[in-house]
Amino acid sequence: MYVIAGLGNPGRAYEKTRHNMGFQVIDRIAEKHGIQVKRLKHQALTGDGRIAGQKVLLVKPQTYMNNSGQSLGEIIRYYDVEPEHLIVIYDDMDLPTGTIRIRKKGGPGTHNGMKSVVAHVQTQEFPRIRVGIGASGGEDWKDFVLDEISKKDQQLLSDALDRAAEAACGILGEGIDIAMNQWNKKTE
Repeated sequence: MYVIAGLGNPGRAYEKTRHNMGFQVIDRIAEKHGIQVKRLKHQALTGDGRIAGQKVLLVKPQTYMNNSGQSLGEIIRYYDVEPEHLIVIYDDMDLPTGTIRIRKKGGPGTHNGMKSVVAHVQTQEFPRIRVGIGASGGEDWKDFVLDEISKKDQQLLSDALDRAAEAACGILGEGIDIAMNQWNKKTE
């Protein structure tokens, strides 16, 4: 079984912010594969189904970004999920707006949600998909990630969300190495 988790903040006020890229990718995967992510379990909205022949649990932690690991730690222990079968999707200010990057493993960097995930999952050995939201341009980073997205960036980010959703499904179908080769390309 695979767990695909998108990080974000619950509630309408955060729905369309840069910090909810992970939630938005989960929504796109769910829609494409007919999976309803509505069941509240393990401090998360969850939905299960099959993608690329694999049993999948889609997850949107409801613990707010900085405590995302509480939910994911519970889930991987309850379902006895191997770390390489946990895919975490989140926003990243260190990547240009509209780019995506897949990594097999690694540290959390400066992302507080990922720091929580690494602490509660107790390993860095899990795949992740980062959705580039660009730098804040001098704006306080907390305001930047929670502000409404500019019209200029909306299309770039929408395209990135589609690519991230396809990449997550590609990991299930073809493996992480092929997915990294296919999706870790610079956008023009």
